[in-house]
Amino acid sequence: MKKPLALLTSLVLLPACQTTRTVTLVGMSDYHSHAVPFYSEGEPGQGGVARVLAYLREAKARPDTLVVSGGDTVNKGVPTWSDEYGCVEWPWFNGVLDVMALGNHDLDYGPEAFERCRAGIDYPLLCANLVRADGAPYFQVEGRPYLVREVGGVRLGFFAVAGPDMQRLVKAGNLPAGTRWTDEKEAARAAVAALRDEEHVDAVVLLGHQLREDDEALAREVPGIDLILGSHSHYKGELRVLPGTRTHYVSPYQYAAYLSEVRLHFKGKALERVSGGLVKMDGTRREDPETAAKVAEMQRALVARRPERFEVLGRLEKPLGDEGISTGEAEVGGWATEVLRQAAGVHAFFAMAAGFRGGLPAGEVTVEDFHGAIPYRNVLVTAEVTGEQLARWVALSESKRGTDGYSQRSGVRYELEAGRPVKLRVLKDPKNPNAGDEPVKPDATYLLGTTDFQAFVAGDYKEALSEASQVRRTELDLHTLLKDALKKGATNSNVDGFR
Repeated sequence: MKKPLALLTSLVLLPACQTTRTVTLVGMSDYHSHAVPFYSEGEPGQGGVARVLAYLREAKARPDTLVVSGGDTVNKGVPTWSDEYGCVEWPWFNGVLDVMALGNHDLDYGPEAFERCRAGIDYPLLCANLVRADGAPYFQVEGRPYLVREVGGVRLGFFAVAGPDMQRLVKAGNLPAGTRWTDEKEAARAAVAALRDEEHVDAVVLLGHQLREDDEALAREVPGIDLILGSHSHYKGELRVLPGTRTHYVSPYQYAAYLSEVRLHFKGKALERVSGGLVKMDGTRREDPETAAKVAEMQRALVARRPERFEVLGRLEKPLGDEGISTGEAEVGGWATEVLRQAAGVHAFFAMAAGFRGGLPAGEVTVEDFHGAIPYRNVLVTAEVTGEQLARWVALSESKRGTDGYSQRSGVRYELEAGRPVKLRVLKDPKNPNAGDEPVKPDATYLLGTTDFQAFVAGDYKEALSEASQVRRTELDLHTLLKDALKKGATNSNVDGFR
């Protein structure tokens, strides 16, 4: 007896519809020339390019796996490796990386150096909102500002944008000649639409390069992004779904101390679920021996050429950790802001979490250790504020908890209720901390100190400071003050000061 044609057809199609596939994405971001293993999260010997390459090559050898980067591979000024060797590692990732997003620091050495770096790699770079004079995207793959890869029977689309903060940070003279930024959200909408409607991809992935809060805003405003691989904020975040969206988000901290490993599970062509998380690049991970030997030889040559960068500044009896740098009171942030508060002679001092990129180890602290932890040069800024303005400044900082915009602080203390600061207190006398603190009086006048970046560049803070009076950029250099404090041994004793 013949079976009905409709039944035969359904029997033929059923297995194909139920086929499950898994594609794995392994990602790095914000490497910043940390070729040599370094001190991170209270532990020495973390990361290092030899360890990272060994892991990525093993991942690449597995079926249905792609390796991607969120950019920021170099960093002018720190570590010294970057200034001495530039993008020497870029070709080391040939045959390993499938695609890389442009980061702001990738342009640190100017357009000519950038193009020389680019000429030595076989993987594409992406940034959909950097365009030429005629509006055409500067970075293209086969004429398109995105990348489409078919893996394991599914089509994946990758794109990148430069967020508002990245656009502010890149000097105009460092951009490729004749290029300009366009709106990142409009570029994202166009890329997602093209990937969905024209390329018919089964999943869309954003590689970077923007602040965590800008990633979250983009996910809400541009539907259709399945996964964002966080970058730029140096945020350590396990895989999760962003609130109010269907977009998954993971962020591998900084300097390749972690990699992200995310598995996209498909049923047929439909993305059914996403799993995975962060992989720590610590001493339990093997190093690629050839790369490790090369790095060791280059580092020895670097120390010989630049001995001043490896001189000992001071010695710490206990480490100054960076745990809680964007969510609370980190030891290194408390120490630094108290030193700076005293130098500026102010009631309260604030410094953004973005200015701290690590802690300081116990024992000898070298110049290179110091710059690795506090890399950015700033001068101090002072201003007169009312108690009401001081309270708004503190509330602004708390609104940025969990991001690079959060402030480490000294001279104020408070409690939190429903995420808002209450019972705000401030030092009575900036010159005499032993006099204690008192409740902030709305109409009283207080001296506030911060860095010139936070005062005049950082979004929201610069607007807040514009309401203050007697705003003054001093000649006090942040690096000089903190290095001198280390040399004098003024470290652990005042970490638990008024914060």
